[in-house]
Amino acid sequence: MTILFYITSAIAILATVMVITRLNAVHALLYLVVSLLSVAVVFYLLGAPFAAALEVIIYAGAIMVLFIFVVMMLHVGEQSVKQEMQWLKPSMWTGPVVLSLILLGEMLFLILSQDPQIGERAAVDAREVGLSLYGPYIIGVELAAILLMAGIVGAYHIGKEKTTIVHRFLKGHDDND
Repeated sequence: MTILFYITSAIAILATVMVITRLNAVHALLYLVVSLLSVAVVFYLLGAPFAAALEVIIYAGAIMVLFIFVVMMLHVGEQSVKQEMQWLKPSMWTGPVVLSLILLGEMLFLILSQDPQIGERAAVDAREVGLSLYGPYIIGVELAAILLMAGIVGAYHIGKEKTTIVHRFLKGHDDND
């Protein structure tokens, strides 16, 4: 059980370092999802399956949806299509896929093994999580909501301004031809 924790922790650290060092936003996003999935496995190993499920559903899922939303808003035409074709190369997916397969193997091992140590830990139910989030941690929840809203509004304005600049450039370029 301890070795699984260390492997998962190493994957989380490696994936997080890859998020920070990638220049391409899509590459960084893929490693971010792997990092969030590994944190979910750590939660599961520590006896918090509900927190692990929340990690996967809210963080990994919501971040993917928000990122796709932002990419769609910033889509500027033919140049973006060419760039997206380069993003789909298999070399981009190799690292995240390998790390995700290791995490999948760990989860299958945990689910299929009949290790009594897993059952000894007290599971945290949804009611306790809700009482904690909207009790002593309400300020943290509200600050996270404000931060997410500010990010969405900022992405909208950046995308709107970029699109307007591109349209002005194309109009001016067409007039000169």
